[in-house]
Amino acid sequence: MSTPNWGQVRDCMRSDVTEVDGKLDVLSALKIMKKIEATSLIVKRRDEQDEYGLLLFSDIAKKVIAKDRAPERVNVYEVMAKPVLSVRPDMEIRYCARLFENFNISHAPVVENGKVIGIVSFYLLVLHGIMSDLD
Repeated sequence: MSTPNWGQVRDCMRSDVTEVDGKLDVLSALKIMKKIEATSLIVKRRDEQDEYGLLLFSDIAKKVIAKDRAPERVNVYEVMAKPVLSVRPDMEIRYCARLFENFNISHAPVVENGKVIGIVSFYLLVLHGIMSDLD
């Protein structure tokens, strides 16, 4: 039995990523997320030596809502994940899924030549990797 060819991360990543500044308040970040219909945002690097960050809905639920903090008074940098693991666009989907499982993450920026070109999640891996075959 041969291993299925699930494809590459570039085949399933969301390429219309939005980057925000870490100093943005969480309420403003949520408004952006609602407008672009996304559950995650890339947090910009402050300079070339800095790393990218990632803000997820789950971060907001755990670190703002559950702790009864006012989202307009919390900055993104206070609740984001940073540094984050990133993946290459040519990584095979099955290895990306294993990486997510091994490090207990659900999203990762897709980085090529030092720049974020997309974002990938378990949802997108399954949607492309398996659900596309169910049509």
